[in-house]
Amino acid sequence: MCGVTGFVDLLRETTEADGIATVGRMASRIAHRGPDDSGVWADARDGIFLAHRRLSIVDLSPAGHQPMVSSSGRYVIALNGEIYNHKEVRLALEKRSAAPRWRGHSDTEVMLAAFEHWGVQEALEHFVGMFAFALWDRQRHELILARDRLGEKPLYWGRFGGTLMFASELKSFDAHPGFRGEVDRDSVSLLLRLSHIPAPHSIFRGVEKILPGTLLRVAAGHEPVEETYWSARKAALGGQENPWLGTEQDAAEELERLLRQSISLQLCADVPVGAFLSGGIDSSTVVALAQLQSSRPLKTFTIGFREEAYDETRHAAAVARHLGTDHTELYVTPQDAMAVIPRLSAIYDEPFADSSQIPTFLVSRLARQSVTVSLSGDGGDELFFGYNRYHLSRNLWRIVAMLPASIRRVVGAGLAAMPADNWNRILIPLLRAAPARLRLANPGDKLAKAVRLIGAGSPMDLYREMMSHWKHPSEVVLGSSEPKTVLTDESLLPRLTEPVERMSWIDLVSYLPDDILVKVDRAAMAVSLESRIPLLDHRIVEFSHRLPVEYKLHKGIGKRVLRSVLHRHVPHALTNRPKMGFGIPIDAWLRGPLRDWAEALLHESRLRGEGFFNPAPIRKKWHEHLSGKGNWHYYLWDILMFQSWLESGRGTRQGTA
Repeated sequence: MCGVTGFVDLLRETTEADGIATVGRMASRIAHRGPDDSGVWADARDGIFLAHRRLSIVDLSPAGHQPMVSSSGRYVIALNGEIYNHKEVRLALEKRSAAPRWRGHSDTEVMLAAFEHWGVQEALEHFVGMFAFALWDRQRHELILARDRLGEKPLYWGRFGGTLMFASELKSFDAHPGFRGEVDRDSVSLLLRLSHIPAPHSIFRGVEKILPGTLLRVAAGHEPVEETYWSARKAALGGQENPWLGTEQDAAEELERLLRQSISLQLCADVPVGAFLSGGIDSSTVVALAQLQSSRPLKTFTIGFREEAYDETRHAAAVARHLGTDHTELYVTPQDAMAVIPRLSAIYDEPFADSSQIPTFLVSRLARQSVTVSLSGDGGDELFFGYNRYHLSRNLWRIVAMLPASIRRVVGAGLAAMPADNWNRILIPLLRAAPARLRLANPGDKLAKAVRLIGAGSPMDLYREMMSHWKHPSEVVLGSSEPKTVLTDESLLPRLTEPVERMSWIDLVSYLPDDILVKVDRAAMAVSLESRIPLLDHRIVEFSHRLPVEYKLHKGIGKRVLRSVLHRHVPHALTNRPKMGFGIPIDAWLRGPLRDWAEALLHESRLRGEGFFNPAPIRKKWHEHLSGKGNWHYYLWDILMFQSWLESGRGTRQGTA
């Protein structure tokens, strides 16, 4: 795991000395991504300046130093990430008549040799891994920027005047004198709907994110050309055209084989490797299969909160004891969590409002004290229908579709008026007598969200409402026009048979890369920890699309086939509990210890003076939240994360209203 940055002076006006100094400053802004080594490569005649920060994981010797030049001298690369199957690719290259002469055993060197042998696009199809890289082709005088299939690693780019810049994190751009950090109000409207800013958009006008599975070619005198080498759309449609014809047991066998293969590759490192463990289905499966392949107890990590609705430590500890891992747990106080809030703008670089960013940072910091690499269970919800919203949306639609739309709207508005805490006081005692699968954590919050959806006109409308925070963000963000996304424009969706398949596909291409993977990458990299996600091996992703819906979601329970794999290694009783997520009690904190901080950021005169937001709807939700008439913490956290980011000084240029 590393950081890459650089720029191309398309006008060839930058001297070598000035360019090297500038790109060095750009790299220093992301030193946390690579504290072990740094390097710069430049060719002022072509106007290319490339820099790298290294977190040494594979081949710790100087032979792994970057930027790295290929053996022929044609290619120069700065790579962020890991090519997990680099040994397999290396063997394939060695079978050629003109086998490479290796300088070390890094995956970066193998990647360069593959580019020389197959060409860039074909080589990418051979790689299994997570990566984002900048590659300079000295023969074609062309820059290639590329990102892995699922979007695990970030890569931004933008053109300002005669300069094209790129970096793993936006903060690198601040060090270039040509950068103009003008806030994109349309992106702010996306933030308010989604809690994040989806690719290709960014918080700054003129800056984009490379899309997952995509490479961008930039040659002097030509417009950038985008090419797709792997498509989530094709993976989904391909699974529909080539469905799994075996039994459910056969599917579990194949899934375990693929998981073992992925985990085996991701356990390979020249530094200590551990794993996050929540005690849920996904992380428990990853840890169970990793421990089977480890010669010593795997180091596992969990953080806990004293608030029962948010604490997973006892579940994780039970799984760890059963598997025999070397387990570490740490209880954090509200003060520990709140101490992270002032750092969020610097960690996430653009406004990002998934409040689980805080515990993700805390567990990453805990893990970094013992390991340099940590496996994660992310991806299981999207691939195997694990989110409660999948079955809730199906069940809710069956009910609401029986009522006329006008009645649904009135009933929904009436029920939504009751605060989530009041629902909890009613529901929690009732659910204690219900089957375990129905005993939801924090049921009042879930019901409060559900009743707001009663007025939806179709299953996909219902899902859109479920996934949206502010329903009409352009009315809140002054001078904005919300761009279309896969959530808001059904024409962008593949023609999949069932609504639940379309829902999970939306999450796979948007919520997963733009929220979950951003959250994990920035939190882990802030403490120089590499996170690896075995479930996102693209072969597992493609396999999941072949499975029938009932192998994933059956009788209201998701991850059916994944549970079958887990229960071969961990007793059902240890993981048979409601899905909790990875959250913190932001709703209560905003009424308590965070109230003064939030009030200062949401003050009406401040909102008016800054000129980004219409204060009226924000103040209304703030007062309702404080009084307990509504639980608007998701909406408010979106605004607060933008306001906090703005206060940090990043968004000083407002753009046009």
